[in-house]
Order: sequence, then structure tokens, then C-alpha cells
Amino acid sequence: MVLTSVGKMVGLQKKTSGIRNICILAHVDHGKTTLADCLISSNGIISSRLAGKLRYLDSREDEQIRGITMKSSAISLHFVKGDQEYLINLIDSPGHVDFSSEVSTAVRLCDGCIIVVDAVEGVCPQTQAVLRQAWLENIRPVLVINKIDRLIVELKLTPQEAYLHLKNILEQINAVTGVLFTSKVLEERAEKETESESISDTAPGDQIYDWSAGLEDTDDSHLYFSPDHGNVVFASAIDGWGFGIEHFAKLYSQKIGIKPAVLLKTLWGDYYLNTKAKKIMKSDQVGRLSGILPVFLVYACYVDKEKIEKIVTSLGLKIGARESRHADPKVHLNAICSQWLPISDAVLSMVCNKLPSPLDITAERVEKLMCVGARTFDSLPPETQELKRAFMKCSSEGTAPVIVFVSKMFAVDAKALPHNKPRPLTQEEIAHRRELAKQRHAEKLAANQGKEKLIVHKCCNSAMDTCSCSEEKQLTGQVEIMTSKAMKQEADNKESFIAFARVFSGVLRRGQKIFVLGPKYDPAESLHKCSATNDLPLVPHMACCTLENLYLLMGRELEDLEEVPAGNVLGIGGLQDVVLKSATLSTSPACPPFTPLNFEATPIVRVAVEPKHPSDMPQLVRGMKLLNQADPCVQVLIQETGEHVLVTAGEVHLQRCLDDLKERFAKVQVSVSAPIIPFRETITRPPKVDMVNEEIGKQQKVAVIHQTKEDQNKIPEGIQVDSDGLVTISTPNKQATLSVRAVPLPEEVTRLLEENSDLIRTMEQLNSSLNEDKKTHEINQKTLDRIKEFKRKLEQNLQGRKWRNAVDQIWSFGPRKCGPNILLYNFEGYKRSVWQCLGNAVKEVSKYRDFDNSIVSGFQLATLSGPMCEEPLMGVCFTVEKWQINKVGEMLSTSSQDSGECDAIEHKQNEDTNLTSSCTDEVCSANAEHQDSSQSVPKSSEKISKHKGEVLLADCYGPFSGQLIATMKEACRYALQAKPQRLMAAMYTCEIMATAEVLGRVYAVLSKREGRVLQEEMKEGTDVFIIKAVLPVAESFGFADEIRKRTSGLASPQLVFSHWEIISSDPFWVPTTEEEYLHFGEKADSENQARKYMNAVRKRKGLYVEEKIVEHAEKQRTLSRNK
Repeated sequence: MVLTSVGKMVGLQKKTSGIRNICILAHVDHGKTTLADCLISSNGIISSRLAGKLRYLDSREDEQIRGITMKSSAISLHFVKGDQEYLINLIDSPGHVDFSSEVSTAVRLCDGCIIVVDAVEGVCPQTQAVLRQAWLENIRPVLVINKIDRLIVELKLTPQEAYLHLKNILEQINAVTGVLFTSKVLEERAEKETESESISDTAPGDQIYDWSAGLEDTDDSHLYFSPDHGNVVFASAIDGWGFGIEHFAKLYSQKIGIKPAVLLKTLWGDYYLNTKAKKIMKSDQVGRLSGILPVFLVYACYVDKEKIEKIVTSLGLKIGARESRHADPKVHLNAICSQWLPISDAVLSMVCNKLPSPLDITAERVEKLMCVGARTFDSLPPETQELKRAFMKCSSEGTAPVIVFVSKMFAVDAKALPHNKPRPLTQEEIAHRRELAKQRHAEKLAANQGKEKLIVHKCCNSAMDTCSCSEEKQLTGQVEIMTSKAMKQEADNKESFIAFARVFSGVLRRGQKIFVLGPKYDPAESLHKCSATNDLPLVPHMACCTLENLYLLMGRELEDLEEVPAGNVLGIGGLQDVVLKSATLSTSPACPPFTPLNFEATPIVRVAVEPKHPSDMPQLVRGMKLLNQADPCVQVLIQETGEHVLVTAGEVHLQRCLDDLKERFAKVQVSVSAPIIPFRETITRPPKVDMVNEEIGKQQKVAVIHQTKEDQNKIPEGIQVDSDGLVTISTPNKQATLSVRAVPLPEEVTRLLEENSDLIRTMEQLNSSLNEDKKTHEINQKTLDRIKEFKRKLEQNLQGRKWRNAVDQIWSFGPRKCGPNILLYNFEGYKRSVWQCLGNAVKEVSKYRDFDNSIVSGFQLATLSGPMCEEPLMGVCFTVEKWQINKVGEMLSTSSQDSGECDAIEHKQNEDTNLTSSCTDEVCSANAEHQDSSQSVPKSSEKISKHKGEVLLADCYGPFSGQLIATMKEACRYALQAKPQRLMAAMYTCEIMATAEVLGRVYAVLSKREGRVLQEEMKEGTDVFIIKAVLPVAESFGFADEIRKRTSGLASPQLVFSHWEIISSDPFWVPTTEEEYLHFGEKADSENQARKYMNAVRKRKGLYVEEKIVEHAEKQRTLSRNK
């Protein structure tokens, strides 16, 4: 096909009904980029012979070397079908789990997607993940079953077997879709039920409950993949052929005389053709299975060489001499099939028929995009709700508001930009340059003749002077050339950032002023304050910028555009200063920011980075900022220790980020630390059996005096620890005493807290705004329902005598007020709850109210870094069972209250000032407003001066609130150490596909790395096993390479972060019974995994590690004499 001009593409961009925005999604190595090559070759951009070998959209060097896609790339294709012309904006996405964030950026900009599945491997983990992502973004999928040739060539299946195998794959994919659909229907039904319950208060009486799930009434036929629906194509992308059964329906209707519509319904399924009667029957009386006819024909071409010439002539194909002379029958097959059944026609026809245009965007998707967090569409301002019409129309009129979503920023070499590219000269320019060259030549000749005459008349001195001058000029000229070269080189090396975006409404023009809306922007606050023509108003989370350049994305190339109408995918230049990773652009301040992207992978792999030469630190910092902007998933942190840390999704992702940092962004040599492995600290119930599985307490303990002494020495004086783990501790000035107990939380509760961390954060924000008496917008009913449901689940899981009233007594969550640990209060005279936002806020004044924030802060600090190796805590509940404040402490609190009220007392002492400042502003203001009349009588200056001695006594230890924070932190630490402590390791779920002969080697690698196999099943119809296992993140580095080496590349794992798991061994364990001594030896120096991890973390953090460097210090003796 002839290469389409940019002008033609610009014309097609204006016809919104003919635009298709699609992305290709699949598991790694299922053939996405090869399929993209075949579609690109149909436009003449690359040769059809190179399709599948060139991998045009893999433009990075490391992508070509590794053979996997690492970024999403877009290209615009022209497709003609009959009289209709289509513009197809195709986005190729990665299949590797480490780069699943790139899939999210691609899916957000599309209306449909092509799911590619390997005909042999079938549905793989990443296939399910991409189907889920497509479902969450409400985009419609079509299916390409790729590598059909492998069924014939490798597995050597008969047509009947091939049909059953493909049918099985379709069932697997439809099962995944069915699960997603069912969960959505049940969720909607549950929401309707809660709404109806809140609206109608039915009178008590006979109520009939509807037990149906609502699935019977819902039509889900359009969701599933079936060849007779026209949304499935069978293909071999590497060979360039593919077909849908409608192609054969037309072919057979001419020969058999049956209507194509009837054939379309019966070509796939258990139908049989009676050739004599020319009828299709369900029972196999006579004839052959017609459902496999398409596959069978391809199969026949390959197997029966004699039929090749007959098939070529009957189909009217032209096979080249080179192909026909070739000895390999596969070359014949490729030549016939790629001409007879071109894959580009089959796939692009299916895309145009089955996938929606931007005009067909659903109302459900629009509302989902516009509603951030827990807000519903109805709660948005009316002006914002009006924008829904603009979305639905996808209008390109001048009056329509411009709405654009930027899904990611990607770096491009400045030389690749259109205005920096060398362009071919026109005839006029060539003639003009020729004239200039002639003039310069003539001037040079004239100057040379003049110089010769002057030299004759000059004396030696003047000659010397001239010589020195010319040398100076030469030197200055060289310096100028060198500086200009350096400037040019710097300009060439510069990276430009381009925004990967889509226009949802309006027309985007170059030079247009537009608002950039951050993720926390609230349109309700800024309406009527600004318009796009004004200067930037003082509105939070909003910036204003001018669009510098608009680009048509053509894979590795970029083309300049003046304007882009609605419904198109484009690149925008010049946004690097206002957009970090993703953003919403609009000319209307009423536009809300779009819902954040759903990332499947969690960044878990951390490394510290530093330059090899300290003088390169500024370049490294700048490079890390650029890397953070260029990658949607990477996180760049500066830790408290001053380390610069990169957080990535996996090993391959980490390697790519480090390569980019060294070669593109920082351009300096860097030193990379060993991976920083995250751990969590927790406590467990006391074990019932010891390390040799003997019941504890039954054996005779051997005297381990040194250990009991060490245990006693751990607890300093002034701290009491009961036998059941209750720790009692006083503040340094002895004015307050705390009693704290630590208890392990049930696993279900820890999981619940982890899953609802965003909701807990929302609760915290609502509570703080209630405490400050801010007039915030009304709390959304949906959010309140979610909080109530969360509270109900907590109550369900926290049952039993020891958890009585625990949910109502929750004081705080931690760390960072939204973590998986709980602080409870269980003492009289105090009431405060995290459930204030549900309307049961209790505002009362007591002696504790001034300093309760200090207790919470101490808890937050304790949960942020545990005693074992300063890692965050997880699954621990701290209960404050006693909090006594002595009389002086009470007076301190009352004096701090009164100092908040009585500003008239001018001779306040420094100690009073310290105390008031230590009290949090919100609490002080809340207390000042809601005090009882009995407590609001101001103290006289004489009474304050009476207690001056006690106040000074308190002050030598610092502010009282500070003492409480430190005391609470220490109490939590000692309460934790009073219980059996354990480390928690981050775990990957690992899915490995391997053949039977390498199964043993896979198991060997897993067991060596502390892995645990959960499930092993054989894929039906193949000799491939699927192994599901869990593997600690700490042991995962180099795991994929080792598996590939040990299995000669026949097995490759997919690692995805799954959960946190307690390491069963006690890091502080030493043998105490005779059996343990016999089994483990006196030193018990066998491998203790938990201790190994703990010591490694402590060493990295510079904490004390108890280990002997030299075991025996005697000099080595040679036993045999030297003769």
C-alpha cells in the first residue's frame, strides 16, 4: 500500500465517526508487536517482508536486545473498507508485568482494545490482568488468537483436536470476562438495595426477599468472544495471515448456495455439513465437521503438497518464483496465506466493525472518569455536570470546551523533533545556495590578490606585528568554534518531554492558553473566579500554560500539527514544567480532574543511588527528577538518611530505569546499592511447642542463666512489665504514668486495614475538619456508607471477650494515621473516637484532652519504626489501660488551657509558653470553645506564680507534651518486646510455565530460594505445567535469570507483589531445653532466616549488630613438621 501523507491523516482526524482509538494488550511474548508490525506494513511504512522481524514500535535499543516491549508507543494508520475511510490510532503496549503501568496509560486513551492470546499457551496471568484493566476502564475488547501455525507445526493436531483446543481457550477467556461481569452486577444490586433501604422505611409485616442475584435479567451476550459474533480472528502474525469466519462464510455461500448469515452462525460449533443435501445438521450422520473448515484448509495447505498448485490456481493467487522453488513447504504456506488471508484486512475490518468510535463513548465511562475518589456524579457542581454533554458529543465546534487527558510524559531526543530534523531542500533554495557559494569564492579570490600586493610593500616589523595579530585572531576563532560546538552538543543531548494525550472534547490548537488541573483540584472552589484568557488566578492545584507544539505520533517519528479535533490521540510539547506524570487539561475551570490511573503493579524494589564522583551530585539529582517524570510507575525518594532511592516494579524495570539514568537523564556514572528489601515487624501469640516440636513447659530446662540476665537487662529501671505483658512507665518529671499492652491483631483485621487505607485517610481528614469546625462541603452519603460498612466488618472480625467494645474505643490508626495498626484507650474519664464523622462526635473537656495528641504522636512514632530493625509495624494493637496525670500535671494542663483563653496575663512565664505551644492548635481551639463554665473561670496570676516551682521542675525535662510523646513511644516499644516478636517479609506470587522435563529444576530453584509451591496443574491439551508459588521478595533478585539458565530458557516466571507473610522463626531464639541443645548444639549457629534478615537490615541502617567477628583468636598451628 502507498504511504499515506500527513495531510491525508489531518483530514481523517476531522471525521470523528471514522476514528478508532485502539491498543494491543497481551501476555509477554504472545505477539503484540509482531501483530502491530503487520498492521503498519499495510500502510507501506515498513516492508511486509520485515514485519515481525523489525519490531518497528520497539524503538529503544534495550527493547530490541531483550525482545520485549517496555513502553507504550502510538502510530496512526489509514484503512479503507469499501467506500468508508478510517483513521486507526494504534497503541502497542508491553506484556511484561514490570511495565503494566504503561498498559494503564494506553488503556485510558482508547475506546477499544485487541486482546492477543497465544494459541498454544492460552490464557496466562497477564492476559487476565489486561482484561481486568480493559474492564475497569470500560473499553470494548476484541480477540486475536495468534500463533495458530504452532498447533499445526509444533503440536501436530488434527482439525478436530485443533477445534477443541481453540474452543477451550475461548471458554477460558469468556470465564474471566464472566467473573468481571458478575461481580459488577452484584455490586450494582447491593448499591440499589442500600439506596432502597435508606429511602423507603417499610412498615413491619410480611416481607418477601428476592433471592435472585439480578444476573438472569441482565443481557451479557455482547460481552463474550465468539467467532460467530465476528469479534474473534485466528491468526499467525509472524507469517502475516489471519481470518475471521465471515471470510469463509462468503466463500462457501457462493459454492454451496447457503446464505452467508446462516453459515456465519454454523461455521463455529458442533454443526456438520451434509454435502449431498447441501444442508447443515447438528448430528454427525454424514459429512464432516464444518466448524473447523477454516483451520482445516490452512492445515491441508501445509500437509498436502500436491494440493498447493490446485489451491493457488482456484484462489487466483500469484506466488513468486523464489517462494515456489523453495524446498521448505512452510514458505509456500506463508506465501499463499499472506496473499489469500492478509492479517491486516481481517484485524482492521474487525476493529472497524466491532469497536466503537469516540462518538460512542458511554455515559457510564464519562461519569467514572469525572468522579474522583468517593464522590458521585450527582454531587458535582451543575457547571461540571454540564460538561458531560460535551464529552458525549465529542464535538469539534469552536464553542465546545477543550478537555484533554495526559496519561504520561515520555522523553524524546531533541534531534528527533520535527523542527530539528534536516529536511530536503527545494530547487529555489539549492539555486540560492549556489549563488552564495559563487559570491564567497569570488570574494576570496579578490582578497588573496589584495594580500599579495600588500605583502610586497610591508617591512619586517609590520610583518611581525601582523603575524602576532593573526595568531591571536586564530586563537580566538578556535575558542569561539569550540564553545559553539559545546553549545550545539549540549542542545543535541537535551531530552524533550512530550505529553501522551487524547482530546475528549473541543479542538486543541497550537499557542492556545489552557488550564492544567492537578489531581486534588476541586472545581467547586474555583468556579466563577477565572477564565482561560485571564492570567493565572490564585486557585490551588491549577496552573495555566500555553501549548507550544502539537504532534502526530507515528511510532519513531513525529509530525507537526496545527490543531487536533476531538477524539484523537496526540503528543503535546512544552508541558514538562507544569505536568509531572499525568494531568487533565481544559479551557473550562468547571472541568474536574480525571480519575487517577489504575496501576496493577506495586513498586516494591528499592535501591539507593549515588554518583561515583561526588561532584556529579547535581546532575544525578536533575537526572532523577527527569526519570521520575518520564516513567509513570517509578518513585524517587530522598530518605531521612540523605540517600537518593529509586522504587521500581521489578528487576527488569529497575535495570531500564538505571540505564536511562546513566545514558539519557543524568549522563554520569552511578553506584547502585544492593536492593533495599522492605520488612515489617509484628508480634504473635506465644508458641505452644518449642523448636523440636515438644510441648513447652514439659521438658527440664537447662540452666541458661546468661540469657535470662540479658532479658532482665533489656528493661531499664523505672519500667514495670507484668507477666501478661502490661508495661507501666512514667514521664521523666514523674507527672504522668502510662500503662500500655500490645496484642496481635487477627489476620483478617490487618488485611481489612490494608485494603481500606484510603478510606481511613479520608476519615482522618473529615475528623480533623470537624475538630477545627471548618465548614467543609457535605460528607458524601456514599463515603459514609463505606465507613459504616468498614466499621461493621471490624466489629465482625473483632469478637470475643478481650475485644469487647474495641471498635468504639479506637483512638487512632498508625503509622501515618492510616496504617495497619490500632491504638485503643481503655481507661475512665476520656472519650474520643475515630468515628466522629459518623455523627457520634463527643466534645467534652477533661484533664486528658490537652495532651491526647501527644499520646497519638508517640504511637505514630512507635509504629513507624519497631525495636527489631527500625521497620514499620504491622498487625499490632496497642491498648492504653491507664493514664494518670498527677496534680501538677493537671495544673500544667489547666494553665495551658487558660493561657489559650486569657491573653491579658502579660507576665506569662516561658514554661507556660512552651506548654501552650506544645498543645496542638486544633485541640486547643476546640477546647477553648466547648469548655464548661466551671472550668472556664480564669486563674489569677497569683495562683500561677504559686506553682512556679513545679513548672520549673517540669521544664528541665522539656515541654510536658514532648515528654508524653517520648514516654508513649518507649511504652509501645517495651510492650512489643514483652511479646514474641516476628519479622514479616514481602511476598511475590510467582507463576511459572514449564514443560515436564524441566519441572524438577524449577522446584530446585524455588526450594533454594525459600519458595513455597501452592499449586501445580497441567494445561489441557499440552505438555505444559503451570506452577503457582510464593517467593520472598528478599530472595527474588536474580531468580528469573537463574530459572532461565537452569531450564535452558524453557521456563520463565512472572513475579507480582502479593502480600506480607510472617517468618515463622524467632530472630532472638536460643536453645533452652536439653532436646534443643542436642538438636541445635550449644551455639545454635545453624541458619536462622529471620535473624539473617534482621541483621542485614540493622547493618544497612548503621544499628548495633550482636555478632562475633573472630570466633577463635589462636594462631594456626601446623600439626605435621616440615621435613
